[in-house]
Amino acid sequence: MRQGLRLLVVDDSEDDAILLIRELRKGGMLPNYTRVDNEHDMRKMLSAQQWDIIITDHNMPGFSSEEALAVVREAELDVPVIIVSGTIGEDVAVRAMKAGAHDYIMKDNLARLLPAIQRELKEATVRDARKRAERTLHHMAYHDSLTDLVNRREFERRLKSALNSSKERGLTHMLLYLDLDQFKIINDTCGHVAGDELLKQLAILLSKHIRESDTLARLGGDEFGILLESCAERRAIQLAQELNSEVRNFRFVWQQKPFTISLSIGIVAVTSEYGSGAEILSHADIACYAAKDKGRNTIQVYQSDDVEMMRRRTEMQWISRIRIALEENRFFLYQQPMERIGPDRGAGLHTEFLLRLREGDEVIPPGAFIPAAERYSLMPLIDRRVIELVFQYLAESGKGMADKGAYFINLSGASLSDDKVFEDIRKNLRKYKIRPERICFEITETAAIAHLAETVEFIREIREEGFKFALDDFGCGMSSFSYLKTIPVDYLKIDGSFVRNMLSDPIDVGIVEACNRIGHAAGLTTIAEFVENEQIKEKLIEIGVDYAQGFAVSKPKPL
Repeated sequence: MRQGLRLLVVDDSEDDAILLIRELRKGGMLPNYTRVDNEHDMRKMLSAQQWDIIITDHNMPGFSSEEALAVVREAELDVPVIIVSGTIGEDVAVRAMKAGAHDYIMKDNLARLLPAIQRELKEATVRDARKRAERTLHHMAYHDSLTDLVNRREFERRLKSALNSSKERGLTHMLLYLDLDQFKIINDTCGHVAGDELLKQLAILLSKHIRESDTLARLGGDEFGILLESCAERRAIQLAQELNSEVRNFRFVWQQKPFTISLSIGIVAVTSEYGSGAEILSHADIACYAAKDKGRNTIQVYQSDDVEMMRRRTEMQWISRIRIALEENRFFLYQQPMERIGPDRGAGLHTEFLLRLREGDEVIPPGAFIPAAERYSLMPLIDRRVIELVFQYLAESGKGMADKGAYFINLSGASLSDDKVFEDIRKNLRKYKIRPERICFEITETAAIAHLAETVEFIREIREEGFKFALDDFGCGMSSFSYLKTIPVDYLKIDGSFVRNMLSDPIDVGIVEACNRIGHAAGLTTIAEFVENEQIKEKLIEIGVDYAQGFAVSKPKPL
């Protein structure tokens, strides 16, 4: 099969060029060639089209092979150049090879020409494939594989460059942090393939609204970033409004199901006041979350003196501290025993495990980090760590095999719908071989009602394994009394805010009495929290509450 060849011949002799072409045709090639004999024409032909091979004579009037090689180098072309000459000395040949020639052939030995061209074509193909692979790898290093937008790494590099220009030249840029509202619904209902398709379509949609000098990136998951260089805040807000409107009017259809999409957008000015790009991104993220809190499909500009922003910033700092604490096993347990104040004083030890965080010599209570963990969906990770710590302690101490007693572990509302939490409970039960009936998981009343379906299903599965369940902070929402018929629990923990003021507030006494009566009517064991003195304990005994928990019984202590 004959092989086509785009050949540029640099030779002042038409006859010599014809001899070359004849030799190539004899070897099975079909050269489509053009002949030039001066620098001007050569430059013109190099810019006019692509060439597979350049064959140049060594000595032409006013134009040598060395000059022809210089023209190829200046054009920055990766085209093999072969010198074919009647007379060329060895020193000249060596100099030509150093200048970029790929081979040199004497005109009286043209039999070498075809193999030399075939070799150079093969090597050129290999070089071209390698360059394509390198370009692909380079592109992949700086672009998101799904949307083909700039990836987070490159976005952060460009943000750093923008920050430097702010410091050196006083320029102001703007950063938009975009987060899709309720993207998880599409992933959960239609699958990740649908979610990926949505992200690709949105990437195209968003790209239509930015300038060539701006950068649109996928920062991860369903989050996008836009860096607007040399941009005023007013223009950034206007663009954010345009994007919100565009996405809100966009209809994503998957398998004939239409979905309405919206964005929450945080905006922050990139100025010389910032020390790093990470700080800017963090503030943009804070503003974006604040936009979500305002009702989604909204815009929030970051303001450093805004109370909400300051709270957000504190919570964001806690995220990394919590993750480090999990990685470095800095979480540990306290416990607070309960006292049986009702009949049947031989019911065994009842105690609640409480979480603490150690940073250096400081012991940090949960109230400092739990709000941030709840807001940023880290509670299931913390709950899983607590569960393992408790099971390990009960196994090593032998208390997990006791005939009586109950050991209480708090669970967050988010853990009720996290399959990994239940998997960990089962895994740790097998690993540590303790009696499940000794463990009582507890969840607050408000969380249980907010996740009612998940709560009922979770408790059902827990109780099937032999574990017990408690409803914590009961009474803080009196309308929830009816939920006791729905939520199958074993213990009712009466909210401490009512217990604490029992001696001075008759209404609180009535609420505690009502909670206790309803709990007993449902066949549950009742526990009063925040029992801070003996007088309150005596009142609870009079009412008939089963257990007391608080400082009058015992302060929390480390294991």
